[in-house]
Amino acid sequence: MKGFTLIELLVAMAIIAALLSLAAPRYIGNIDRSKEAVLRENLATLREVLDKYYADNGVYPPNLEALVEARYMRRVPLDPVTESASTWVLVPPPQADQGAVFDVRSGAKGKTHDGTPYQNL
Repeated sequence: MKGFTLIELLVAMAIIAALLSLAAPRYIGNIDRSKEAVLRENLATLREVLDKYYADNGVYPPNLEALVEARYMRRVPLDPVTESASTWVLVPPPQADQGAVFDVRSGAKGKTHDGTPYQNL
């Protein structure tokens, strides 16, 4: 007789399910950690570009798109948690006559793995 019996197929499926139940939580956790790392890197890059723009022009840019137009960046990076470039929270400078975008924060809700809110990165 050729082929597998129903019992053999059920045992094989149970083994596969057990292996997946061990691997899936680690995989999902690693995805969240990688998004946090990319978010931190994007924030550092945006802040560095804002400082360069200020050093060159004496004022901060009116918006993030001005950085692209002035060729400081190719495009506004995505917030990896919200998967959008339009959710950045723009922080104005202490003095209103210095421009409009002094700092950038994430607009994502929730917290990182260490408990820090995304908005405080």
